[in-house]
Amino acid sequence: MTDWLISIEGTPAGHQVALVLALMAAVLHALFGALQKGRHDPWLSRAAIDASYGVIAAPFALFVVPWPEPHMWPIFAGAFVIHAVYKVLQAMTYTRGAYTVVYPVVRGTGPLFTFAAAGVVFGEVYAPGQWAGLFLLTGGILGLAVWNLRRLEVGRESLGPALGFAAATGALVAAYTTYDAYGIRATANPFTFLAWFFLIDSLFIPAVTVRRWWGLAHEEVIPLLKRGILGAIVAYFSFGAIMLATRIDKVGQAATLRETSTVFAALIGWLVLREKVGPVRTALMAVIAAGAVLIEVAG
Repeated sequence: MTDWLISIEGTPAGHQVALVLALMAAVLHALFGALQKGRHDPWLSRAAIDASYGVIAAPFALFVVPWPEPHMWPIFAGAFVIHAVYKVLQAMTYTRGAYTVVYPVVRGTGPLFTFAAAGVVFGEVYAPGQWAGLFLLTGGILGLAVWNLRRLEVGRESLGPALGFAAATGALVAAYTTYDAYGIRATANPFTFLAWFFLIDSLFIPAVTVRRWWGLAHEEVIPLLKRGILGAIVAYFSFGAIMLATRIDKVGQAATLRETSTVFAALIGWLVLREKVGPVRTALMAVIAAGAVLIEVAG
C-alpha cells in the first residue's frame, strides 16, 4: 500500500483518493468529538483514548514499519508539543460548553488559517472559486456558533469562556494540520510517521490525568475503557485518513473538506446526545456543505 500511495501523489487518481479520505475523516472526526464529549469527564475520555491508541501503536512502531530517519525525531518532538497544547484547550472547551455550540467554533476557525499556511509552507495555489467556497464553508460554520450563542439557554454562564477556548483550539487545529502534513511528507514511509506519532502522542494526557482516575467510580472504569478503545480505532482512521490525504494531495483542500465534520457533528448531537438542531442550524449546515462542494468543483 505504501508504494501505491506514493505512486499516486500529485496525480488525478491521488486527488480522488484524497477526497474520499478527507470526507471519511470528517465523519469520523465528528464521532471522535462526540466520544470525548459524552457522559464521562472529557479529560478522562481523552486519556482513555490516547492510552488505547498508544498501546495499539507500540508493536507497529517498534516492529512493523521502518524505523524513523534521524531528522524525524525533532519533528516528532514539535508535534508532541503542538498536540499537547491542542488537547488541553480542547478538554477545557468541552468541559464548558454544549457540543453543538463549541464544536463549530473549533472547526470554523481552522480552515482559513490552514489555507493560508498551506500557501506559505507548501506553495499551494487555489482558484478564486475555491476561496469563495472556503468563505462560504467557514461562514456557515461560524454562523452556527452565532446562532447558538443567541439561542442557548442552558449553560450560558460558561459560554463565554467556552467560546474563547474553542477559538484558541481552532487555531491549534490549523497549526497541527499544517505541521503534521509537513511531518508526514518528511519521511519516506507515511505509515512510519503515523505509527510513531500515535505512540508518542499517547503519553501526555494519560500522564496529566493520573489523579483524576483515582476519583473515578469503579463501575465507570470498564465503560470508560471501552470508550477509549472505540475512540482509538476512530482516531486511527480519522487522523490517518486526513494525514494520508495531505500527503498525496493539497493540504489546504483536504483539511478544509474535513471541516464538513460540523454537519455530521450536528447530526450526532441531535440523534445521539439529544441536543436540539432546528431549521436554522439545518440551513447553515447546508451552506457548509455547499461551500465544500464549491471548493471541490472549482478546483
